[in-house]
Amino acid sequence: MAYEIPVTQARAELADLINRVVYAGERVVVTRHGKPLVGLVSAADLERLEAYRAAEEAAAEEQVISTVSVVRPFASPPGEWRRFGIAAEHRGTAGDRGATGEHGGPGAGER
Repeated sequence: MAYEIPVTQARAELADLINRVVYAGERVVVTRHGKPLVGLVSAADLERLEAYRAAEEAAAEEQVISTVSVVRPFASPPGEWRRFGIAAEHRGTAGDRGATGEHGGPGAGER
């Protein structure tokens, strides 16, 4: 649990608050009108928070990559690319064409 202190009082007691955070291991929440503004934490706590955040971001990125990697190839209906003025179409290699032998595979034409 963090110790809460109004910003006006925190200004007057900043040196004491820093000592409480560093030496007593306390966490201090500075408030304005009863609402939290900032938190004072030790440098060690900050490093742990940043490491946790980096790990969470990496896990989220990995989730996106694994989700995208399972997306099946999509084929436009015949002539669709001309309708939108697309000049070229990627057809992939023989290994990219899916189980049906068509470049769309199962579910082609669905989004």
